[in-house]
Amino acid sequence: MHGAGNDYIYVDQSVCHIGNPSEAAVCWSDRHKGIGSDGLVLIDRSPVPEADFSMRIFNADGSEAMMCGNASRCIGKYLYERKLTDKTEIRLLTLSGVKTLWLNVVEGRVGSVAVDMLEPEFADASLFNPGADPGVGVFVSMGNPHYVIFTDDVDRVDEMGRMLENHAAFPQRCNIELAQVLDDATLRTRVWERGSGITMACGTGACATAVAAALTHRTGRKSTIVMDGGELDIEWRADNHVVMTGPAEFVFDGEIFLPTT
Repeated sequence: MHGAGNDYIYVDQSVCHIGNPSEAAVCWSDRHKGIGSDGLVLIDRSPVPEADFSMRIFNADGSEAMMCGNASRCIGKYLYERKLTDKTEIRLLTLSGVKTLWLNVVEGRVGSVAVDMLEPEFADASLFNPGADPGVGVFVSMGNPHYVIFTDDVDRVDEMGRMLENHAAFPQRCNIELAQVLDDATLRTRVWERGSGITMACGTGACATAVAAALTHRTGRKSTIVMDGGELDIEWRADNHVVMTGPAEFVFDGEIFLPTT
């Protein structure tokens, strides 16, 4: 499935349990020798009553991520259209908390999904060490670390991402966004995701970009983020929660036969 071009392999753990998801993510994400993806997402029933379902996400390099906004939207579509739930409001357990999904359903199909991405944070010693200055940018945590740099040259994302992902300022590595203001409600953004490199879109990255732009008075609290794979609408609400709305699409289904030892 993909959300604005951010594509992942989704496995329903109730159907097939993946014993070593980090290894599987590396193998299957290879776009030449595997299935090809930005990573692997595992869907399961929630182990706690506060949520309906859970997600785990593994980047293409095998590292486990805390959250992915695009993946969470795809999970909402998967759960509803594969008839695992008839709810249009779903609580999803992630490593960065329980996220609420609101499904826009038309004639039995999920057209778009809105996600409550909870509250942004701007100071977290475990994620960001401002003493090791990485340059001019805005740090925003959306449950995972992002560093947003405003520029007129977003195509430098490969250079900047490679340089900054492992910078000393970011103890757990960092997602890097290059953002260009197009008008007071629109930003063009390219993203380097830690563990995956350049991706077509990043939901938490879009949220971080929108928050950073509003915080620095470049836009208002509602904006459209134009990424390589499509557009995401972000609202930083008065209650401090960030709500992201965007598409989710199936690409294909398949079976993979695991080698036996």
